[in-house]
Amino acid sequence: MDTLLLLNPIAFSIGALKVHWYGLILGTAALVGLLLVIREGKRYNIPQEVFMDMVLLGVPSAIIGARIYYVAFRWDDYKDNFWDVFKIWNGGIAIYGALIGAIICAVIFFRRKGYNFWRMADICAPGLIVGQMIGRWGNFVNQEAYGGPVEESFLRDKLHLPDFIVNQMNVEGVFHHPAFLYESLWSLVGLVLLLVLRRQKFLRAGELFMSYFIWYSIGRFFIEALRTDSLGFQAPQWLASLVNGLWSPMTALGFEQGYLDPAYGNVRISQLLAIGIIIAAIIFIVVRRVTGKADARYSDPIVSSKVSSEPTDDMPQAGPVASKESKVSPSPVKEETKQAEDKKE
Repeated sequence: MDTLLLLNPIAFSIGALKVHWYGLILGTAALVGLLLVIREGKRYNIPQEVFMDMVLLGVPSAIIGARIYYVAFRWDDYKDNFWDVFKIWNGGIAIYGALIGAIICAVIFFRRKGYNFWRMADICAPGLIVGQMIGRWGNFVNQEAYGGPVEESFLRDKLHLPDFIVNQMNVEGVFHHPAFLYESLWSLVGLVLLLVLRRQKFLRAGELFMSYFIWYSIGRFFIEALRTDSLGFQAPQWLASLVNGLWSPMTALGFEQGYLDPAYGNVRISQLLAIGIIIAAIIFIVVRRVTGKADARYSDPIVSSKVSSEPTDDMPQAGPVASKESKVSPSPVKEETKQAEDKKE
């Protein structure tokens, strides 16, 4: 039985140019994420152009990083066909590679703009996760990034999924786990969590960004093992046993791991990376708290070092909320002049 494509991956055509749903969905994901970031940035008087420029540079950086990451772990498939490396329309990008590319770009960009990276990364965190939440539906349209085979009754009777999702998960006559949906819903819960967390007074600079990584990586660890297209590598048996042991709660819930091609190894790279990110993020938060480096809070004002800190009538003071008690203290020079005039009198 041929693959049942309920949805045409091509949205419309303009002459010979074919516009794919995948591109439209990714564009929508980037736009919604940008609007969310701009809205939060207004609370700190950060010009929206800063975030718009970041997206214009960050999106290409993310695509390049995603492709390099994927090709690096499947170099044997490309070494004899080098020009295929550039054919990203045939598939083959990795979310962790996209994050690496975007973060490198953001570090350079925000420093050149005079902003502290961790403060700006905190503001961008909800935008990243909402982008992933929407972007996963591009995989749905393309019938990719799905999980292992399941019975149709599992999708209809246990998960109670609508027909358009169930039918799209029918790949060459076999129904599969809608891994894209699992990750999208996990990101939705994570978005709500981040929006609530960023209004808590105890939150320090960098911790919302790390919370995003922790939440996403937990979900990715468990969802990744369901997929059949994972990048893998040959690891020691003890490491493979450790990863499988951590995933065992899913087995107790009735889930089975998807097929992993032995030619690529016995451990999924994304699972191992997820574990490493969770550990690194927790250590980052604890160390900064213990050493006192986490002195700035999320709610503290954000000021660019490239912009004059002296407020004027046309430029409001930076900060989430202008307090009644926040007055401009007189400069030492003016104070000394005033004292000298008092003595003369």
